[in-house]
Amino acid sequence: MIKRLLPLLIGLSVCGAAFAQEMPATSQSATTTTQTTTTVSTWTTQPPSGALSEDAIKTAVADAGYKEVKGLKFKDGVWHGKARGGNKQWVKLAVGPVNGKVYVDDAPSKLDKDEVSAKLAAAGYQKIHDVEYEHGLWSADAETSHGHDVDLLVDPDDGSVVAKSRD
Repeated sequence: MIKRLLPLLIGLSVCGAAFAQEMPATSQSATTTTQTTTTVSTWTTQPPSGALSEDAIKTAVADAGYKEVKGLKFKDGVWHGKARGGNKQWVKLAVGPVNGKVYVDDAPSKLDKDEVSAKLAAAGYQKIHDVEYEHGLWSADAETSHGHDVDLLVDPDDGSVVAKSRD
């Protein structure tokens, strides 16, 4: 039990320190600018640099309400495994390697195929095709603005790219 609680306590203490920080007061301006930065993993057999550790991924799964995790492996750009929640049913899931977000295999998507394609186009991808929802994530083939063919895994809630791999 202590082995499971230690990563959780470490994660909570780090998050608590981050939330305790205050932003300095700045002067009000008439124009505001919002910039969004998305960190994407590139498919390999190992998690990308800057990715969460396996223990941090287990903590993210626990934070999502699951009590036990088994078979956790990094494959196809994300962590895959099985977890058991309060109902004692095992579910297959994927976890984003950088954001730690848990994607349950049979969960419905908030976005449809056309919305996912539109989000990818807005992110600069071109020639988007073969958009399919499976295993809790959208997958798509596309071309980058530099002309490289890529395979993408896309978040079913907000359309952000979770992982990409060159074809």
